[in-house]
Amino acid sequence: MFEPVIQEETTGCGIASVANILGKTYSQMKASANAMGIYADDKSLWSNTQYVRQMLSAADVKTSTEEIHFETWSAMPNLALLAIKHHQEEGKDFWHWVVFKRIDGKAFVLDSASYLPTNIRTDFDDMHPKWFIEVMVS
Repeated sequence: MFEPVIQEETTGCGIASVANILGKTYSQMKASANAMGIYADDKSLWSNTQYVRQMLSAADVKTSTEEIHFETWSAMPNLALLAIKHHQEEGKDFWHWVVFKRIDGKAFVLDSASYLPTNIRTDFDDMHPKWFIEVMVS
């Protein structure tokens, strides 16, 4: 298998999720993000989809133009950025970024949170996605 990237900062889930998609380490992805003016301590990293799209686009990875409402796990594409732990603070939407992946028909979620016992998750009933961004890799 592979080793999922763990976020090294409390608010680094977007950077770690993109690193998981691109096969980079957290520090490599953080350096790339910082060079683009994207920093983990910027709260909008987990309240705005533009930053993860920008990091993927810089690596020539295409994404769906819109966020797609989550319906069922079986309806998910083979690769997607997924918004879980959706909540509001002062009227603004926030979430935790994770990566949904399906390989050879087996679905799992790469969750970069450092407090989890395992970062490759299949406990689908415990995650409550609101929407996702499809990631197209050639």
